[in-house]
Amino acid sequence: MRITEAAAKLGMSPRMLRYREALGLLPPVRDLGSHRRFGDEELAAVTQAMELEKRFDVSPGELAFALRALSEPVVAQAVRDLGVRIGRIQAPRRALDFEKEKALRLLRGR
Repeated sequence: MRITEAAAKLGMSPRMLRYREALGLLPPVRDLGSHRRFGDEELAAVTQAMELEKRFDVSPGELAFALRALSEPVVAQAVRDLGVRIGRIQAPRRALDFEKEKALRLLRGR
């Protein structure tokens, strides 16, 4: 189906559907005349994205960034580093730190 039909089924404007496509929240599907075409899979993907946005109170842009962080290790690491720096994520414990803590616990126990 064309974008106007798909947008109507989803309860949004064609412009919003184009925006979601530009963010990478659905695959760009075009016919030979370069018109966008939407089938059941594309509609299901948009519906799933909308459900996630509502459930986790995020915008389409935030969801698109989360997908990018999941698929690009460099982005994921940069976000993780920021999370550690601002205290939202606990820094991973190194093996040496674990052994040091273990030794201190043993010494205190004596």
